Amino acid sequence: MTAPAARALRVAPSRRLLLLVWAFTAINSLRVLAYLPTIWAIHVSGNRNQHSLWTWGTFFGANLTMALWLHEQGGRRVGAAVLVSAPNAATCAVVLVLMVVNR
Repeated sequence: MTAPAARALRVAPSRRLLLLVWAFTAINSLRVLAYLPTIWAIHVSGNRNQHSLWTWGTFFGANLTMALWLHEQGGRRVGAAVLVSAPNAATCAVVLVLMVVNR
């Protein structure tokens, strides 16, 4: 292992947790934005043939169960991680609804 990599592993646990929280928040917030082009394309074209109900149903289920799991792990409180994960599930649900409506 290189010296910089070894130093990175020695970061205080509280600092690592803070970095992970910010990374989780940033990446998962960007995921909501990444779904928007699909929503727009299906809405404008009315054509869902390029998109899979199975895939988007899986995305929805994964995001929903993650939000619910985080809620349970957080003492049944709506914490920041839930507030980041739940919109991902909601956005996937929008895609699914548009796909069903445009069948």
